[in-house]
Amino acid sequence: MLRTTRPLASALFLTVATVVPGLAPLHGQQADDELVERARRIHEAVITIDTHDDIPFTFATADMNPCSGTRMQVDMPKMERGGLDAGFFVVYMGQTEPTPENTARAKDQAMTKFNAIRRMTYNLCPDRIELAYTADDVERIHASGKLVAAIGIENGYAIGEDLSLLARYHELGARYMTLTHNGHNAIGDSWTPGRWESGPKHNGLSPFGEQVVAEMNRLGIMVDVAHVSKATLLDAARVSRAPIMSSHSSVRAIATTHRNMDDEMMQALAATGGVMHIVALGSFVKDTPPQRTAALTALREEFGIGQALRVQDLEPADRARYDARMAEIEARWPAATLQDFVDHIDYAVKLIGIDHVGISSDFDGGGGVTGWSDASETFNVTLELVRRGYSEEEIRKLWGGNLLRVWRETERVAGELQGS
Repeated sequence: MLRTTRPLASALFLTVATVVPGLAPLHGQQADDELVERARRIHEAVITIDTHDDIPFTFATADMNPCSGTRMQVDMPKMERGGLDAGFFVVYMGQTEPTPENTARAKDQAMTKFNAIRRMTYNLCPDRIELAYTADDVERIHASGKLVAAIGIENGYAIGEDLSLLARYHELGARYMTLTHNGHNAIGDSWTPGRWESGPKHNGLSPFGEQVVAEMNRLGIMVDVAHVSKATLLDAARVSRAPIMSSHSSVRAIATTHRNMDDEMMQALAATGGVMHIVALGSFVKDTPPQRTAALTALREEFGIGQALRVQDLEPADRARYDARMAEIEARWPAATLQDFVDHIDYAVKLIGIDHVGISSDFDGGGGVTGWSDASETFNVTLELVRRGYSEEEIRKLWGGNLLRVWRETERVAGELQGS
């Protein structure tokens, strides 16, 4: 059954002030209630888009049906409870040494995930969620009462060195592609070399990478610079005729991991008219004590988590043991909170402006902070933004308005390049 309003449980608004750590009373309980009610109205009025939600290879099967409750952080019930209207479900494949066999495997993995996302939207629950191919589709689907799915590709390794695959992936619904992941590929340099590499490979975009960006512009695929090296980002900003975007990155001035973006990178992205989506992944939000890092590394090694195996791919019994061990680590070294996450939004807004900042979770790919641990807690983000004084129009931009603007501009450039 279609819903014209999001089915946010009323109990959420009665208790959410205690859900979000650090929510201080303004003038007693009445002021708290008024703030929550204002946040509720805004949350229902805007379109909330999470630009990065990973999926396992078992997604949209009998074992992992997102239309019903799952152990994933994002599924239809959690989106509905939290008022998350739209998600970019991600076609991800880890970077491996680019042998012919590995490249062929990456292309097969990409098709497995494309097929899964399309199976969810066309076969499993088309009455509840629909695949968007355009920015206008997002608004139309949302107005119909359905949830919105969109597709992003994480890692240009999905095309190998075959430029023609971009058109095929676009036809299937891909509307952004992250140029690299962890490790260099034929398109350009990543923020970190792969285990089989040392130092930069191309010193930015390769000549083939420039062709890839041009073809993405022509087709209408947004150029995603999450995971890329600084040189690759600056090259992409120079080469792209459409705004560039980052689907999931945070601020290096706050959390010093090289995976985050420094001020120059953020400013270069904004100068194209683009949008940077702050990501709620703990190690990108808050600098991690070395003891926690060591414990997490040991845990991942014990369970074989790496390029080929992700946490969400673990068998149920192994996932339960992994989660129990993670809980022990969290108790000793507390993770990042929602407030830490919104600090990154504040910083980015001050540096590059409200028109160039968005929101992402990286749920099911390692994302989640205390207060926004899965899609059912999405309202808490809006509440914290309201608590900090953001207006409805500013929150509308952060939650998806900026992304839709970049998407539309990408479509406009594609139309111009195609001569329409």
